[in-house]
Amino acid sequence: MLTYLEFEKPIAELDARVAELKETANSSADLDIDAEVGKLEAKASKLLRDTYAKLTPWQKVLVARHPERPHFNDFVAGMADDFVPLAGDRAFGDDQAIIGGLARIDGRRVMLIGHEKGDDTASRLKHNFGMAKPEGYRKAIRLMQLADRFGLPVVSLVDSAGAFPGVEAEERGQAEAIARSTEQCLALKVPMIAVIVGEGGSGGAIAIAAANRVLMYEHAFYSVISPEGCASILWRTRDKAPEAAEAMKLTAQDQLALGIVDRIVPEPLGGAQRDPEAAIGSLKAAIIEELDGCSVLDPAELVAQRRAKYLAIG
Repeated sequence: MLTYLEFEKPIAELDARVAELKETANSSADLDIDAEVGKLEAKASKLLRDTYAKLTPWQKVLVARHPERPHFNDFVAGMADDFVPLAGDRAFGDDQAIIGGLARIDGRRVMLIGHEKGDDTASRLKHNFGMAKPEGYRKAIRLMQLADRFGLPVVSLVDSAGAFPGVEAEERGQAEAIARSTEQCLALKVPMIAVIVGEGGSGGAIAIAAANRVLMYEHAFYSVISPEGCASILWRTRDKAPEAAEAMKLTAQDQLALGIVDRIVPEPLGGAQRDPEAAIGSLKAAIIEELDGCSVLDPAELVAQRRAKYLAIG
């Protein structure tokens, strides 16, 4: 059953009424309420369309964080013809917040890397809510180096509130690992496509997103800090997060206008969580198109393009 966000309550009420009428009709063959159901469905559809046509930046943040949006494992299942996961950073351990491995997307061999948040309490704890520790970024570095060695394009899927801020992560060199991962992205001699599929949080995101082509889902966001973090610094209260989101220009539309991302990937009406299969299908088509476009560039051009894009940020 779909989880409704706070601003979707009027839509939820209409959907609940439709479901109630359908249940009543199924339990009584004498009732003919198809016309009434049709009217309510049309009203709910219009309300959904109108609501999502004028989302505020804060509402887009809420949609990007929706627990039922597709995550990395869903994208692997929906996009990859096959996937061979590769674990560990060969130094400390295997961080499940970042998953990566060899994959085929419509016959194209790639190295697929991305954040995984998890779908329930147990898996979210296992994947640390998509917040990677240094070993996660060092695993990403190892896989990117492997891709470079074998001439495989790199595709990264970003969905993280940010790198894990715990003491143990700092003790193991979090800042250095993020910097090295960003450096490795910039040094790749193979094409790299990055997609912000949900949250694009700070250095934890750009560490695997300094790519030739950066795509962004329609209702994702990309920012140097979370709106709550920004509000805590500027206003000393997290209650000002909606105002912070407005000022930060973090939506896909803002990021495209600023030249931070290159392309917005449309989502189904109501967000990717309402129709994950369609959302994954549209993203797969966009990735294939971008991979084919980058394939005409030689290694020197790829490196130069990527570095110019990164240096132009801000």
